[in-house]
Amino acid sequence: MSAASRGGPPTASGERLRYDRMVETALRGVIRAALDDVAEHGLPGAHHFYITFRTGADGVDIPEYLKTEYPGVMTIVVQHQFWGLETDDDGFEITLSFRKVHERLRVPWAAVAAFADPAVNFALQFEGAADEMTAAAPAADAQTDDGPTDDAPAEPPKTTGDVVTVDFRKKRQT
Repeated sequence: MSAASRGGPPTASGERLRYDRMVETALRGVIRAALDDVAEHGLPGAHHFYITFRTGADGVDIPEYLKTEYPGVMTIVVQHQFWGLETDDDGFEITLSFRKVHERLRVPWAAVAAFADPAVNFALQFEGAADEMTAAAPAADAQTDDGPTDDAPAEPPKTTGDVVTVDFRKKRQT
């Protein structure tokens, strides 16, 4: 493989080295590492995750009624009641309960718009996600079969800590 081919084909603007995409891929790797650990060992201590994803993105597999209810983005909470968390090179699968019905979700890494672990004040938000999330509905009402738990968060936290936002929009030269 030549050095030129490793950088990929040039974009419409002639750029071949897309650092924005490289950084997004690396940060999505952080999410995968966290979910890999939880899939193997469970959630430690007070850790819990808010994962916001684009419901219409390629490869997202969720029940049709959830796509209808959350036509743009959906936030799921991984905390007390989840089953069968699995990850692979393309994304993750998880079973959650919605209105006392267990549903299997498949979310590609590329569909993830934001990730937060409020227990340690950590959050990632990906390019273009801020505008989508502002207009998005609140977190999906995933419940246990016994109903929501008293200590389950009702909605995603207001971010007060560090948020790593990946946004590489070009600035105009004046």
